[in-house]
Amino acid sequence: MHILDAVIKGLLLGLFMAISVGPTLFAVLRYSLNHSYRAGIAFIAGVSLSDILYVTVANVAAEWLELLHEYEKYIAYGGAIILIAAGLAGLIRKYRPIRPNAKTVTISGGHYFRIFSSGFLINTINPGVIIIWLGAVTATANTSSLYRIMLFGTCLGLILTVDVCKVFLADAIRRKLTLRRVMYLQKISAGCILSIGIALLLSTALNIHFKQPEIKQPQAYQHFQSAYTTNFGKA
Repeated sequence: MHILDAVIKGLLLGLFMAISVGPTLFAVLRYSLNHSYRAGIAFIAGVSLSDILYVTVANVAAEWLELLHEYEKYIAYGGAIILIAAGLAGLIRKYRPIRPNAKTVTISGGHYFRIFSSGFLINTINPGVIIIWLGAVTATANTSSLYRIMLFGTCLGLILTVDVCKVFLADAIRRKLTLRRVMYLQKISAGCILSIGIALLLSTALNIHFKQPEIKQPQAYQHFQSAYTTNFGKA
């Protein structure tokens, strides 16, 4: 696996999670609008800590999952079924969010820790977050540690960056997110999860393996390496 591939997949996973509509998004808007941008930052700091802990614990477990390589197909089937179930549930259920109001409330410094804790708890108990991280870690269980560090580091970095932008653009986001648009975004997000689950199920059932293309060294670099070895490579 190449590092560039890990970065690209990390960006795609991070973008998917960052634009997904869920309880975290509306909590960020609520705290940012009702209190201040500092409250929004405190909330997403709690969310980020939860994500980091999930990724860390799951990747430690991934080292153990490597021992279960012979059961890789069954694990893939399980992950596909979970993703398909989550996608179908998101498409079927009615999503009726409560929109935040624009009334500003002043809070003291002691409340920021409570806001931080609420961000941590909301993200930790969110089943969608658990399913996505579990699926991502399972899919990369047989890759190198460096590959996983680059993938999840890029993913977490992008999520945090987008969340910070949500805080400072909270008022504009609130005006754009009508209930109808929220419903459409929720259905699109669920559809993506369902599609990923179906693709995983089919690729596992049909025994399809997607190989990464080899990156060839430039010809000029090969000439330089050959000349260097000829002149300096001998002891």
